[in-house]
Amino acid sequence: MKGAYRDPVDHSRTYQPRAGESFIDTLWLPGLGLIMIGTVMIAGTVAASAYGRSDLVMMLALVAGALVTAGAILIAIEHHRVKRVEAKWTADHPEGHLRA
Repeated sequence: MKGAYRDPVDHSRTYQPRAGESFIDTLWLPGLGLIMIGTVMIAGTVAASAYGRSDLVMMLALVAGALVTAGAILIAIEHHRVKRVEAKWTADHPEGHLRA
């Protein structure tokens, strides 16, 4: 899809223009990566707790929580950017778009 960075919204082929937004817009990847690393660290926290390594549990839990939170914030920021792009496109095309 051409111009996915500038406009990841599918204006003409669907009634749900932001469907599949995370597949089209690759700027979600850093947020998804942080959430993935945070999830692995949550598993590490559980493993450290199971092995009785109480010195590691709190540190891993805090870092995992920070990573998951940062990833969610990055995804939310990118989603708001996509919504702004969609609003700008709608303002630039007041006639709307024809759907099949």
